[in-house]
Amino acid sequence: MEVTVREKDLINKYKPLAIAAGLGSVLGSGIIVGMSATITVWQSGLNLNNGQVGIISGALTFAIAIGSLITGVITKSIGLVKSFNYMNFIFALGAFICVLAPNYNALLIGSIMAGFASGADLPISLTMISHDSPDEQTSSKLIASTQIFWQIGVLGSYGAAFLVSKMSGASGARVVFACLGVLALGLSFWRTFSKDFKLLHKEGTKRQSFLNNSKRGEKQSTLSVLFGNNKNRYLPMFISIMIFYICWNLLANTFGQFQTFMLVNAHASQTLATGAGLVLNFISLFATMAFAKCAGSKYRNCFFVVGMSIQFLGMFSLAVLSHELWPIIFAIGFMSIGSNIAGEAIYKVWTQEAFPMSIRSSIQGFIGGFSRFLCGLFAFITPALVVQSVIKTTMIGFSGLIVVACLFGLNMIRLEKKYDIQNENRREE
Repeated sequence: MEVTVREKDLINKYKPLAIAAGLGSVLGSGIIVGMSATITVWQSGLNLNNGQVGIISGALTFAIAIGSLITGVITKSIGLVKSFNYMNFIFALGAFICVLAPNYNALLIGSIMAGFASGADLPISLTMISHDSPDEQTSSKLIASTQIFWQIGVLGSYGAAFLVSKMSGASGARVVFACLGVLALGLSFWRTFSKDFKLLHKEGTKRQSFLNNSKRGEKQSTLSVLFGNNKNRYLPMFISIMIFYICWNLLANTFGQFQTFMLVNAHASQTLATGAGLVLNFISLFATMAFAKCAGSKYRNCFFVVGMSIQFLGMFSLAVLSHELWPIIFAIGFMSIGSNIAGEAIYKVWTQEAFPMSIRSSIQGFIGGFSRFLCGLFAFITPALVVQSVIKTTMIGFSGLIVVACLFGLNMIRLEKKYDIQNENRREE
């Protein structure tokens, strides 16, 4: 009982930090979904051609990838705390440039700035939680909880786009991006000037300095960790997490970007397609909340197996049964639930648990950025793969991706048990 009370006290103490980090995830999903949901409004309002629409969408994806890839460089240049505090100023500036954009060039610049900042902020925010948390169990729970905010960002962006859909010209899209800009600005002020956060950062720095001093012989660089004396431990974990996340993210990104496209091609009305998206994302929010509660417990591995099984069931059912409208809706529902208990959230926890503190943002930034880059390339051919004439064959391929992701995820679980990572982290605290 005393342990339970202590855990509750710790969660309550560090919950504001998780909220501040989680709101960064709201901005991350918000910019992706917000642009996707309003791109046709921008096109009509600014008289964009199809080529310009494609460039803006692609540039946003690659800007997010680049921001994520160079996270390590950013934190080493200006420090983890300053990166955490100031990154959303850049996002806000980019969003407000979009709000005021009179033409294609301005919209492109604003999208790139906001995308870059959101790509960098995610691994920085998660590493900030790991840095400040008093133990890895608390860290795991807080990190998993940030995925709830990602879902909130998706729902919020869909909802905002729906509410302003009747506005003339590009006005509705400008309102959506103004909301994102205001949130980013307020979040950056909160992170920067909160006395509570300053105290948590100070305590975290003192704790990490003590741990680093107790391991003075260890070289804390990404390459030396992955290829140094402990390469037999860290390199297999890095490979397992990376392959798991790439395979899973190719599938998740496809359903995220082209869900409405698939439903419309299956003869759903635009209202049904967007309505189904809202309902399914709302259901998946509860799945995310369920996983967040057990992220630091022994039950999370059971969640992983169940989640991957549900995702495989959804994809394989489309491959062998039917590719009509309602089977597609149910398959998307399975994917939404399964991916939120065996996907992004578990990837975040693994990367923050498995590696030394000094390289966590670099590791997560590289895996996330490289995966996002591949998703951007894959998006060029995705529309041709999800039309009715070839969707069954595509789903067989997607089912194979889930199997590969599951195998490497299970290997990561095996490695965590082999090195007793959770208990090892607790002993180091």
